[in-house]
Amino acid sequence: MATVAGLGSDEGMVPTGAAEELAGPPHAVLNALQPVSRAERISSMDVLRGFSLMGILVMNICDFAYGFTNYAFPLSTMKPVFDGPHWKLNTTIWFVRWVFAEGKMRGLFSLLFGAGVILLTERALARGAGVRVADIYTRRNMWLVLFGMLHGYLIWSGDILFYYGLAALLFLFPFRNVRVSRLMWVAGILLLLNTLLAVGHQYGRGRSLRGAAAEANANLARHQVLTEDEQDSLKQWTEMQEQWRMSPKKRAKEIAAMQKGYWAAQGHVAHDVLMGELKGSYFGFGDWVGMMLLGMALYKSGFLTGRWSLQAYTRTAAIGLPLSWGLSGFGAWESWAGHFDIFKTVLWMLIPYDVARVSGALGIASVLLILLKTGTQKWLLQRIAAVGQMALSNYLLTSITMMVIYVWGPWHWYGYVEYYKIYYAVAGMWLVNMTFSSIWLRYFEFGPVEWAWRSLTYWKRQPMRIAVPAQTAASAPG
Repeated sequence: MATVAGLGSDEGMVPTGAAEELAGPPHAVLNALQPVSRAERISSMDVLRGFSLMGILVMNICDFAYGFTNYAFPLSTMKPVFDGPHWKLNTTIWFVRWVFAEGKMRGLFSLLFGAGVILLTERALARGAGVRVADIYTRRNMWLVLFGMLHGYLIWSGDILFYYGLAALLFLFPFRNVRVSRLMWVAGILLLLNTLLAVGHQYGRGRSLRGAAAEANANLARHQVLTEDEQDSLKQWTEMQEQWRMSPKKRAKEIAAMQKGYWAAQGHVAHDVLMGELKGSYFGFGDWVGMMLLGMALYKSGFLTGRWSLQAYTRTAAIGLPLSWGLSGFGAWESWAGHFDIFKTVLWMLIPYDVARVSGALGIASVLLILLKTGTQKWLLQRIAAVGQMALSNYLLTSITMMVIYVWGPWHWYGYVEYYKIYYAVAGMWLVNMTFSSIWLRYFEFGPVEWAWRSLTYWKRQPMRIAVPAQTAASAPG
């Protein structure tokens, strides 16, 4: 995505007894329409959200540095990734990226977004909000759609906020009361349809165009005049090949267009953003909505909130991670060994993709939850949780920082930097995310963008600074 799920804005668990205290009196409705306090947050979900947000950059950095054509398979870079003096290091990094992170981080983020739907609505209903919870939910996601549009056109074309907000507005709300087993069935069906649609679109359409183009070329060789359909098939097949592996001429043109300053770069990708919002909402439906519904089920079952036993999380990790890594690793190896032939790669990478990312996301979440339950690496997990608590601010901060480094800044690195070096920026951004979030939350209740989002959602300016307890204030000097 990239993309962003949950975003740490309104999720929280109502403390025991809170529903009884807040339900009934007239002031309860006012309390019900207030955002969750920091004390009500679920630490396990903040950790999962922060970890997945930072992990998503492992994939998105390729888009920032080289453009979307090189997002999954960097075959159109000025400095070759799989050839040249650094091919061994580059290839190793690409394998690690694909096996351990591709799809798994975005998948985990989507799970949390789906869980956030239930968290928001359950908390408000428990406090007596009644039907007004629908107003809060709708405003929250309408603003998210707007944030996504602004982010896509003004900052980075790889925005995911628009799609998440749209999915929430159109599909998720009616599923909030569906039981766990049914949610899992619907999620599984959507993910299966997503795989069939992706493979059918890439593989089926590609083979059809290749056959039609071969026939058109044969007619050209016989000096026959091509029909409009044959000309169109040739054009579409050429465009499909260009999207897979750019010609040197087109690659140089794309890079030049992105190195002419802010307005020129954003104008160059504006059409891609528009087409993404129109077509992506259709083709990506199963990708994110399927995972979001699964996230709803996993929240209801207690998986995401850490209520499962250590043994259950250990079993999930022991099954999920080897399955995910095995499928992803084998597909990556076959694609690489086949020199990334478009049809072999689609088959080996896309067919097992959803199984690998679901099992991988669950395995990664299980490992993190085991660390939380056992108190291991507490210092690090606290900083990751801070990133998760300010996920929307960190997401936008990451986009702006990466665009300055690779596109808008004076260095002209877009398209030219060595593949392994882009991960220096990833490590640096992780340090910035954790440091910035930890320091900010010492003084403020929310991240800066979370504060704006909450204020717009509840249509009331929210308090920003951490309130000083009355006893502390009374004892302060002066």
